Amino acid sequence: MAQLLLVEDDTTFSKLLSSFLAKHGHAVKVCSSIQEAKNALGETSREDIPFEVLMLDYRLPDGNSVDFLKGLRSEGIRIPAFIMTSFHDVRTAVNAMQSGAFDYITKPVNPEELLMVLGEALTKSTIAPKNVQAEKPAKKVQKESLEFIEGNSSISKQLYEYVRLVAPTDMSVIIQGESGTGKEYVAKSIHKLSKRNKGPFVAIDCGSLSKELAASELFGHKKGAFTGALQDKIGQFEAADGGTLFLDEIGNLGYDVQVKLLRALQERIIVPVGSTQQVKVDVRLIAATNEDLMANAAKGDFREDLYHRLNEFKIEVPALRKRGEDLQIFVQHFVDKANRELDKNVKRLSKEVMDVFMKYDWPGNLRELNNVIKRLVLLSKEEVAPLSALPAEMISALEEVQQKPSGSNLKAIQESHEKEMIEKVLQEVRYNKSKAAKLLNIDRKTLYYKIEKYQIE
Repeated sequence: MAQLLLVEDDTTFSKLLSSFLAKHGHAVKVCSSIQEAKNALGETSREDIPFEVLMLDYRLPDGNSVDFLKGLRSEGIRIPAFIMTSFHDVRTAVNAMQSGAFDYITKPVNPEELLMVLGEALTKSTIAPKNVQAEKPAKKVQKESLEFIEGNSSISKQLYEYVRLVAPTDMSVIIQGESGTGKEYVAKSIHKLSKRNKGPFVAIDCGSLSKELAASELFGHKKGAFTGALQDKIGQFEAADGGTLFLDEIGNLGYDVQVKLLRALQERIIVPVGSTQQVKVDVRLIAATNEDLMANAAKGDFREDLYHRLNEFKIEVPALRKRGEDLQIFVQHFVDKANRELDKNVKRLSKEVMDVFMKYDWPGNLRELNNVIKRLVLLSKEEVAPLSALPAEMISALEEVQQKPSGSNLKAIQESHEKEMIEKVLQEVRYNKSKAAKLLNIDRKTLYYKIEKYQIE
């Protein structure tokens, strides 16, 4: 159980938040102003502060939490803190993180994002949780600093070795792997094991950037640079200054933005849209893709010079189906995670469920495994998750395979089934991709990727 200090002046929101966190095993003290928070922290000595993480609303009746955080840091109080703000402004995030905030999240708060950020903040806390020994072997601490769960297979050990090898350098890295394999977690681990770990880690989903606004999002813009540019905006390169910038699905960037990105990497200089003034930046770039960028470069869809500039070191994140020895490790991790999030007590999966897991091809990789186990835990009334709680599509996919001749290609059969299902749903919603993605329980980026992969018209 973690001791948390929540500083929030919205009484309704603070009650909902503290109740939600209490269900996940945390003790929360709520303050509605900076002065109350100072009083709560001042009740104990600097060496005996009971709170492991501070959760701070940005705007408060008697000031803002960034100034409050600066004051705490000047007094030597280093409790991990993150900012909650309704103002989705990069300036706020940069200012907060430069003042010592661990991270920031925007309102309305996404419960899963909150738990994820809180979990990361707790790993940074210098205060030992109750009933847990503070001292751990050095090697164990290093392992736990990784963002993902380590496996025992040879392919997993090679992955972790590459992460530890490249992390202390300043090399640009390409992380390649199928959707759902955990590429962003690998990137975060590289950052946390690097010399830049005190700086910000800024992640951008390039697949969600429109062609018109991609340059503005990356490099910023000046007021009046284009229609809708009502004020100056700091780009994500500046937001990541001194830290790491992670570009997910980098292959989606347009050609003109690729040119600017190459210059930024080579000269460590950016020019905001609508400005002539150069801005120096010190950023390490990590890019991720589920495509073959070299093949795309050969077709003219990606700049070859940018590819070689990014490809100082490449890490291949293996698909889950190639990590059979590690499946049980991931299963237990996700069961424990789902138990915490859903306030359940499932101890293991039944033998029948594990038999299905071992035979299934996991096209959605770790993301799919996480979602399936979360459903299993939610539907399980006993300590052992039953076969009946599995999604029907998993069972039907395996039954279809069993009806085929023994020489059939399992992956090809599952892909054929997936293509048929996507086409059927798209027809039902008259090709409204947002509705289709919702019905298929996948995000739009994944749907677009599968439409292109299966050449669905």
